[in-house]
Amino acid sequence: MATKRKPKAEAAEADKAEIVSPALEDDTLEPDDEGIIDEPSAGQSYRVREEDSGERLDRFLVRVTAEADLSRTRLKSLIDQGVVAIDGLPATAATKLRAGQNVTLVLPEAVDPVPHGEDIPLNVVFEDDHLLIIDKPAGLVVHPAAGHQTGTLVNALIAHCGTSLSGIGGVRRPGIVHRLDKDTSGLLVVAKTNAAHRGLTKLFADHGRELPLVRTYFALVWGLPERTGGTIEAALGRHPTDRQRMAVVPSDRGRFAVTHWEVLESYSVPDRPAPIASLIACTLQTGRTHQIRVHMAHLGHPVLGDPLYAKGFKTKEPLLGPSARARLQSLGRQALHAGILNFPHPITQDMIERESELPEDIEALRHALETGD
Repeated sequence: MATKRKPKAEAAEADKAEIVSPALEDDTLEPDDEGIIDEPSAGQSYRVREEDSGERLDRFLVRVTAEADLSRTRLKSLIDQGVVAIDGLPATAATKLRAGQNVTLVLPEAVDPVPHGEDIPLNVVFEDDHLLIIDKPAGLVVHPAAGHQTGTLVNALIAHCGTSLSGIGGVRRPGIVHRLDKDTSGLLVVAKTNAAHRGLTKLFADHGRELPLVRTYFALVWGLPERTGGTIEAALGRHPTDRQRMAVVPSDRGRFAVTHWEVLESYSVPDRPAPIASLIACTLQTGRTHQIRVHMAHLGHPVLGDPLYAKGFKTKEPLLGPSARARLQSLGRQALHAGILNFPHPITQDMIERESELPEDIEALRHALETGD
């Protein structure tokens, strides 16, 4: 059964509870995209000689691939992607080599750096000569990246807009001002002119601190927070051991990140005193990779269905009703939706306010939680 709470006018007005960052370590702060590599071509093998014994793998590769003009940073990236092996086994950049070993490097095949238009349906909720707002479905990658060279939102935008997209983002990200994760659905704004791109970039960089921008997401999360709302202020950086994940890190090792949150509904199951799940509104004050997903997990209430940050809550699935359990298992993604986007038009200064209802898959899960089925 569901318990509903009336939403406040702004999540930032909620009773604030600062979450203190635990002491984690992270060496890398630059986010990547989906972490998936291209299909590789034939590889090149290198024999480790006696004089090479004890040398780090990345330094060895810099030397033996000198003619290929591959930087040490690029080679480290290839090692992290798993296209370098020692005697057929994966390794790290710091692996020390032994004489007689075989090091194999498989370079990804070259791809066309310029995306092409593809006839992919778009749900356009606003469009004029300067910008458009898309209601992105789950599963759609925003821009071409390793492993996703086609079938992206950019390919669809090129077909939809022709040459009218802003070029400030570069040939692989034309018009892209901000991103949504592949499996996060909802509202996303795209610039069609360079003037609009510059204005939107300034707006999104400010994230509502001084300029009027509201980006609110709706998330189904495990459990019910103790407070009705609050603010999570915790720096984010790359996870120290899992390169696919982000993590809360000390402020001097990460990027400043703030999320305001508010409980909208909570859901209970028979014979359990504590609610099993909640519907949360999260309003961003910053926009970092996986920000809401990491912050809610840090709060102790990860997003339902999140494959990266809710793994430890798989044991709670049997507590759900049969319908809710089936809906969650078929969801195949995090139950996170970018539902509200309000901002002044960068050219006309007219306020644009758009709201997107929960998509069918998340709404079906929410309804099953509400009814207790």
